[in-house]
Amino acid sequence: MITDPAGQVELSVVVPAYNEEQRLAPTLEAIRGHLGDSCSWELIVVDDGSADETVRVAREAAAVDPRIHVVVSESNRGKGHALRLGVLASYGRRVLITDADLATPIEELDHLAKAMTEGETAAAIGSRAHPEANIEVHQSRLREVLGRMGNRLIRAVAVPGIRDTQCGFKLFDGDKARAAFADARLDGWGIDVEILQFFRRKGWAVSEVPVRWAHQEGSKVGAADYGKVLWELARLKARAIRRADLVLGALYLLSSVLLYKNLWGDLGRSYLSDSMQDQNQWEWFFAVTADNVAHLRDPLFTTVQNFPDGVNLMGNTPMLGLSVPLAPVTLAFGPTLTWALVLTLGMSATAYAWYWLFARRVTENRWAAGLGGALAAFAPPVISHGTAHPNFCVLFMIPLIIDRALRLCEGRNVRRDGVILGLFTTYQIFLGEEVLLLASLGMALFALSYALARRDTARAAIRPLATGLGYALGVCLVLVAYPLYRQFAGAQSYHSVLHGDDAGNSPLALIEFSGRSLFGDEATADKLALNRTEQNAFYGWPLVALACALVIRLWRRPLVKALAFTGAAAAVLSLGQKIRIPYTGVVLPGPWKLLAHRPLFESVIEGRVAIICAPVLGALIALAAGRLALARTRATRVAGFAAIALALLPIVPTSYPTHARPEIPEFISAGLWKKYVRPGESLVPVPLPDPGSAEALHWQSATGLGFSVPGGYFNGPWGPDRIGIYGASPRWTSNLFNDIRSGKPLPDIGADWQNQARADLAYWRAGVLVLEPQPQAPQLYEAVTRLVGREGTKVGGVWIWDVSRVR
Repeated sequence: MITDPAGQVELSVVVPAYNEEQRLAPTLEAIRGHLGDSCSWELIVVDDGSADETVRVAREAAAVDPRIHVVVSESNRGKGHALRLGVLASYGRRVLITDADLATPIEELDHLAKAMTEGETAAAIGSRAHPEANIEVHQSRLREVLGRMGNRLIRAVAVPGIRDTQCGFKLFDGDKARAAFADARLDGWGIDVEILQFFRRKGWAVSEVPVRWAHQEGSKVGAADYGKVLWELARLKARAIRRADLVLGALYLLSSVLLYKNLWGDLGRSYLSDSMQDQNQWEWFFAVTADNVAHLRDPLFTTVQNFPDGVNLMGNTPMLGLSVPLAPVTLAFGPTLTWALVLTLGMSATAYAWYWLFARRVTENRWAAGLGGALAAFAPPVISHGTAHPNFCVLFMIPLIIDRALRLCEGRNVRRDGVILGLFTTYQIFLGEEVLLLASLGMALFALSYALARRDTARAAIRPLATGLGYALGVCLVLVAYPLYRQFAGAQSYHSVLHGDDAGNSPLALIEFSGRSLFGDEATADKLALNRTEQNAFYGWPLVALACALVIRLWRRPLVKALAFTGAAAAVLSLGQKIRIPYTGVVLPGPWKLLAHRPLFESVIEGRVAIICAPVLGALIALAAGRLALARTRATRVAGFAAIALALLPIVPTSYPTHARPEIPEFISAGLWKKYVRPGESLVPVPLPDPGSAEALHWQSATGLGFSVPGGYFNGPWGPDRIGIYGASPRWTSNLFNDIRSGKPLPDIGADWQNQARADLAYWRAGVLVLEPQPQAPQLYEAVTRLVGREGTKVGGVWIWDVSRVR
């Protein structure tokens, strides 16, 4: 039983009452009789605007026992409003709420109190749905069925893991109950769920206790009230979208639009200058996916490029998770609009997702979380990829995956969270596998470091996490087994893409500014990166210095320790297999060497590992800004936010530059090619498209993919070992064209070259050779003329050689 510390109200009992004239007096007497003098208690009756003599009955009881108090609402506003009035008027160390009909007998209080004490929980709620509950008097069969269905629906959408949210018999820690009810907004039946959601957000444990329960005639609760609960919760959810959420979402979208304003300014002709050939490639990915969807063709393979061998789309990154649902947009408005939408909306959605995670897990200050979300999504390495690799800047699923993994550690609903994590992971695989691998690496580093900082938490999380990951893996494997089989063992599959030993970052790249940062310099950044789409660090020395200062200042927090270890480890790993000490000839072995030749990791550009630092820095900034907002003195706040501003200002991204893309030759745009390319044949651009020049892919994607081309820009196999390379396996004739384009002299083309050309044209099933105007056009024209033995014909702005019948 509850003990009574001197001078303190040990228990407050809150009874909401509406038109309970007949039942209230026996209920109050039963409660008084059970509590007796066992502890210091108070009993608060809240009249919810009754139309009968409920207030009179309550006041008569209060006149007999001064421990009974009466609170009167001016009008009938609902059970939630009554409970809020009563709980906020209470003083008890614990607060019991119970219905006026005592459908759950007051004696069940002892079981709830015992559960709270033994389980060290913040609340114990009575449950009629618990397997050990005792239903002494049932409702009608129809009401029970409808009530059970309604309760299951509430559990599914609002409070997973709790069997009975609506039982009116609940015992709370008093202070926590008053905090929860002060925050509550619902006036009706949904307040039970709202309070439980508040406890869950705060991480306060709740135990569910089986109770005796008997249906009471004249009950105010009907089966339809479960529907009212759902309606109230939906309205609450809508009101919960705070102004900060809307403002930050709009700011993120505006930021993305400003980044891509030059692209949006003329979608028909604008080409992102730093994209190299990637914009052509991605537009082609979107176009071929939409075409496959429209014609119900295999979305994982195509021969439109690299004819006749084809392209393993699952072995590339067509972002099927977006290109498939956006297929109607692509078909209606063209792939360039899809490209612009994916980049613009994807980056803003990513910022919002990081903001949501930081607001949920790092700081309660939403503006601080918003600042951290902006840094995580618009950090320099992400901006670098924003011109060419949407799979590395459209990352909105990663925060959701992280949050679901953290929920598994909490162990509330392991099966449900595990299944959802499996679904999230599956979707991310169809957005970008390398990103998922890097995110998993970052999560593993964070989990290891946090476990070392909080061994007790780690021990408690091991079992639910392992179980949930099992569910996630099971769900994910079932859904992706066939696509992964096609990726790794299907047509045009490959084993790995090797990038050499120098794909890591220079240590200077971690502290310099990128070419697209406000304080950046393109010439300096270009020297430290593989290319402008791979400026994978460039956080700037002010931000790095501020991060170090924050880690030192907040070191006692386990979260900060884990973030510091994760960021530092990712930065070091990103330096690659060989770490070259700047301004010296010293070369040290890098820890990436341990992963470089492991499955999956062998295809990773190790410099990209530094992208993990972006959300780490975002979380640190969010935490610091949240603490500064609560600082006692204005001087501290001003100095702190000034330091953050000075650290972030240099890396504010500037708008992406664009240039006018080349016009599509009339021979292609007007469909003149159709006279020369029969079914089963290909159109052969001279030179063949490759990663260095893929304008022919734009010809295809902009004109409906009516013809196939050999060569192309994709990942595919090369040689007997099926090593992954960029582009098609080279052939004699394609190499000759590439050599001439690069400025090498025209060789002496005789019978051997002509025989090889005939073999290559037969392999490509060539219908027509097409030479568009370009710097080396005269030399290329001469080479083709010698190879096929006749002059070309000028048609639609290009030189062509009809070779369909020559083969």
